[in-house]
Amino acid sequence: MQFSEDQIKDVLEVKEKLTSEIQKHKEEIEMLEKNLALVNSLLKQQSFTKASSLKETSQVQKEDYSVPLKKNTDGSLIGNAHISPDQVLIVLDNTLNLKEDMHPFKSFFLERIIGEMKKKDIADMEKGIITQDSMIDCLVNKDGTSLREIIIKNYRQKERINEILNTAAWSLSKMIENSK
Repeated sequence: MQFSEDQIKDVLEVKEKLTSEIQKHKEEIEMLEKNLALVNSLLKQQSFTKASSLKETSQVQKEDYSVPLKKNTDGSLIGNAHISPDQVLIVLDNTLNLKEDMHPFKSFFLERIIGEMKKKDIADMEKGIITQDSMIDCLVNKDGTSLREIIIKNYRQKERINEILNTAAWSLSKMIENSK
């Protein structure tokens, strides 16, 4: 059976879309597997921790602290996250020239991760659990077109900090790889 040129073009377009979707999902699976490994590691460490030290740890986290964000592949510094009780400020290394529209920053980090947190907050607000002022908010500061800071206000939950830091480091690492 012979196909026309239009049919072949259509099939090639479908093939390109399928390949693109597969690649996108592979990257998401990689990130989820890395996060799962990190969670397993944390759980393993915590399972042998004395209760008294757990109490001390929870008190320390009420204060401001910083966490370096490192590239997944070689451990080089991407930036630093400064965590306070009401916000996470991610300051990128000033040598990086990353743009907000680079994949997977906007589509994954902003829209999927922060966007899903925002959807949950909207639902909680509608139920009267939280006020509009305490909903998560994300601001992106740029120097020209280059990303410089990401500010996430009202994260409200300790679990969200881990998800924000892990997915930010993963997304920024992918952006660096994609820019080469």
